[in-house]
Amino acid sequence: MAMKVGEMLINKHLITPQQLKLAIKEQQKTGELLGQALCRMGYLEDEQFLQVLSQQLNIPFVKLRDVDIDASAIKKLPAKFAWYYKIVPISYADRKLTVATFDPLCSLNDVKKFLGCEIIPVLATENDLTKAIEKYYGVGAETIEEIIAATPQENIEIDSSKKITDIEKMAGDASVVKLVNQIILEAYQKRATDIHIDLFRNKLSLRYRVDGILYKANTSADMVRFFSAIISRIKIMSNLDIVERRLPQDGRAIVKIGEMELDLRISIIPTRYGEGLVIRILPTKMLFSLKGLGLQPAELTILEKLINKPNGIIFATGPTGSGKTTTLYACLNKIKSSKNKIITLEDPIEYELEGITQIQIMPEIGLTFAQGLRSVLRHDPDIMMVGEVRDLETAELAIRIALTGHLIFSTVHTNDAAGGITRLLDMGIEPFLITSSVRGFIAQRLLRVICPDCKEEDTTVGVEIKKLMMKEISEFSKFYRDNPEQNTEFANLKERDIHFYRGKGCEACNFNGFKSRTAIYEILVVNKVIKELILKKASTDTIREEAIKRGLKTLRLAGWERVIEGITTPDEVMKITQIEE
Repeated sequence: MAMKVGEMLINKHLITPQQLKLAIKEQQKTGELLGQALCRMGYLEDEQFLQVLSQQLNIPFVKLRDVDIDASAIKKLPAKFAWYYKIVPISYADRKLTVATFDPLCSLNDVKKFLGCEIIPVLATENDLTKAIEKYYGVGAETIEEIIAATPQENIEIDSSKKITDIEKMAGDASVVKLVNQIILEAYQKRATDIHIDLFRNKLSLRYRVDGILYKANTSADMVRFFSAIISRIKIMSNLDIVERRLPQDGRAIVKIGEMELDLRISIIPTRYGEGLVIRILPTKMLFSLKGLGLQPAELTILEKLINKPNGIIFATGPTGSGKTTTLYACLNKIKSSKNKIITLEDPIEYELEGITQIQIMPEIGLTFAQGLRSVLRHDPDIMMVGEVRDLETAELAIRIALTGHLIFSTVHTNDAAGGITRLLDMGIEPFLITSSVRGFIAQRLLRVICPDCKEEDTTVGVEIKKLMMKEISEFSKFYRDNPEQNTEFANLKERDIHFYRGKGCEACNFNGFKSRTAIYEILVVNKVIKELILKKASTDTIREEAIKRGLKTLRLAGWERVIEGITTPDEVMKITQIEE
């Protein structure tokens, strides 16, 4: 039959006779299906093979994402059968269960005997089947069934023998270890940056943060029974106290997925019904590049001038999770060399940077940012990064160190670049110290990027949005109209030239319409005019207005620029930027 299918593929000009011979030879070595061999070798797509097989066997081919799956059919088939045979029940009626499979010749007799009904197969791609099983049965559903069947909950044992856990190699163990591994693996595959596990009254919530937004993961209702075991396993992985449940705990662990190592930051807090868990997922190695941050050419030029100053302080501003640390890492990576010594004080250390000395702040033993700054000076650094300026003592120390000839990078929590100045003044820093040491403020936000695979023009956006854009561009970009060579996007821009786009939703973006994020920036250089305003203790609005007159591109304007370029949506820009009335 394999040859007959092969002949059909050749007749349809989907493969060549030589490719068929090579695939059959490979199939004999591996024992896999002919279609799997052809697809793995890159000769054919899964869907192409299954459509031909559908004709040959007279079995319908379906796209599971377009099929309405009956909930009663899902309940009819246990998760362990679905995962083992890679089948998805679609409908059940008159003692007949219709199931989707990529291998119609696989033995379904076990399923038939277990259910006591007739099995009617239809064809679907293996990728679609895997996603459908995850969607309808939940994360680790088959593992939970195996645990329940094999061992009472109170007798579950947790393997703590490995510091670095190779998730994929341990997938065959029916245990809580495997269940935790499946949760982390799925989060990684969905591009999640955080995993949130919370316990409520008789209910467990599992959510993944993808591109800054939390999405609920489908889980088995029985997972709540293993909540304590899941927390204990994660505590063991991160060397935390298993017995302590009344106090917050923080730890870290390293897991391995294929060739990729991930650094996990664990945070556990006591809650009303148990403990709340958040896992931050960080790659142990990342490439930090200024060009990869999303800076426009003019912004990149300004930033490179700032970071190449011999001394002074550069502040990154913005709320938590806006990418400030990543921007500062990229700056350090750009200027590091064997000729200078760079030391960072961080809480926590998020990424490892080769060639840079990184220090973890530990306030519980007295190692604060201020104490660390005093000690670090004895190590003769040229450049320093202070994770955050939180108080007057740290701010004064950083400023005085900058005045002695050091270049310092740090962060401060404010809404915009001009707000960084008033934040320092509010801390109690003297204006003359700010004007003498601070070189610039970099405010930033992260915008979700429209998925390129399902991007389409959005004709549903109202005309009022275009009018709002044109009004704000007119108000904030007078500098660019007078100097069009500085910004070609806004030069002679007409309302009719603006087109909006959106992501329709596809597999590549998990049907969210967005895939990855990019940053927008507002870079305020502390020049002579700004220094005069600081010495007068001018308000944030006054400093901001004066900076705009001299070419400051606001976050809002940078956001509209990304909309005009078709990178993001108007809703996304308005959501993360604010306009003072």
